[in-house]
Amino acid sequence: MNKDRKAGILLHITSLPGKYGIGSLGQEAIDFIDFMAKAKLKLWQILPLTPTGYGDSPYSSFASNGLNYYMIDLEELVKEKLLDKKTLENLDFGDNERVNYELIYKNKTYCLKEAFTKFNINSLDFQNYIIGNYANDYALFMTLKTKFNGKAWNTWPDEYRNYTKELEEKIKKENEVEYLFWVFTQYIFTKQWNKIHNYAHEKGVEIIGDIPLYLAYDSVDVWKYYKIFELDENKEMINVAGCPPDAFSEDGQLWGNPVYRWDVLKKENYSWWLNRINNTLKYVDILRIDHFRGFDRFYAVKNGSPNAREGKWVDGPKFDLFKDILDYKIIAEDLGVIDDGVIKLMEEVKYPGMKILEFAFDGNEDNEHKPSNFTENCVAYTGTHDNMPITQYILDLRPKEILDFVADMAKEASLLGFSVNTNSTEDMVWSIIEMAYRSKAFMAIIPMQDYLCQKGDSRMNLPSNVSGFNWSYRVKKELITDELAARIKKLVEISNR
Repeated sequence: MNKDRKAGILLHITSLPGKYGIGSLGQEAIDFIDFMAKAKLKLWQILPLTPTGYGDSPYSSFASNGLNYYMIDLEELVKEKLLDKKTLENLDFGDNERVNYELIYKNKTYCLKEAFTKFNINSLDFQNYIIGNYANDYALFMTLKTKFNGKAWNTWPDEYRNYTKELEEKIKKENEVEYLFWVFTQYIFTKQWNKIHNYAHEKGVEIIGDIPLYLAYDSVDVWKYYKIFELDENKEMINVAGCPPDAFSEDGQLWGNPVYRWDVLKKENYSWWLNRINNTLKYVDILRIDHFRGFDRFYAVKNGSPNAREGKWVDGPKFDLFKDILDYKIIAEDLGVIDDGVIKLMEEVKYPGMKILEFAFDGNEDNEHKPSNFTENCVAYTGTHDNMPITQYILDLRPKEILDFVADMAKEASLLGFSVNTNSTEDMVWSIIEMAYRSKAFMAIIPMQDYLCQKGDSRMNLPSNVSGFNWSYRVKKELITDELAARIKKLVEISNR
């Protein structure tokens, strides 16, 4: 990967401002890229583009190669005369303060169904898209989901629970209109995405995508490619993914996703995984792989366990999976329980890892998240989508902790050639951002919430907490200002990014 020094911003598509309840691939995305260009930012990091299921998390998708139609811009469909503007005005998409996924699911689906009735399915471009088979798995699964009122695949009638090629052809033939509708959602998303992606390139902006390690049990992948997952003879999960107890959780984290049969994947030359990576890279320029440590060893908990206290570490594919894709533009999320095996894997693949400044200022000189300990081959963040915005993190520190935090900050800043400003919490946040920029890390990426010095109510996700709050953050348009762009630009220039 090119190691030119660059800076960027972390903000998911759904968090963009705009009408109709959720950020989309419309004018707001274009405007945001223009803002980045003014700020001289070269990297836009987003979360997975895959569809979300229970809990609205993009990290537990029901289709590894699906695209989330919630992000489709409805105003573009009005321009194309596939949708009546009055239809949009008469529907409730929420208050535009936060994403209301229940309303989005109900009313965005309705709008797209309306648009599909006016769409020419016989157009050459659409027919070529169908022939290309880009959306087949997603459309097939959604067709059956619709047929069985959204129920999980393991509750479907027996003849549908077990995938075969003959069953696939039967479903398409008997439910042709429904199947083509779901293909249409993927076609429209891709068309709109390509417009945004090309515009980003025109402005010198690369897009960093994201790929989760795990998928939902109720997914087309587990239904169709069940042999690569650890399931019993009834296709029920034997073990599920999680995280062992630590300082943050005495019970550990029980994610509940099915784990892989890496021995089966190895016999197939990891084709399912490599296809997944290659497919995602058709949409983005750089790919962050979430929970990278799980490729060395992953934590498995017996299905049905009340918590993650009694799990076991199991070997993953290690270097073997990556040996033929070492030249890919990949960022490895190497956070969490890091042991010698993970360190060895990171040395072998040579992908840049992640450093989080929110974890840095604890008085420990050997802390790997301190800018003074960075190497060039890493990506510096103030926080990720899972972190508390750093403003709130600072506000929550106790009096003794804040003194130690500031002292450590000041020491780190001096090593980078500048003095921290502690006149206000906002000044402290911008000093931390400046540390990320001035550090050796060849990429520095800051969440939008931290550029805006927002508090805890702007948090994107609180791990292990399923609520309507998670994944619903949206930024207000009036906060994305020329003044903010100018302030960022100044940091870009002084840090030679």
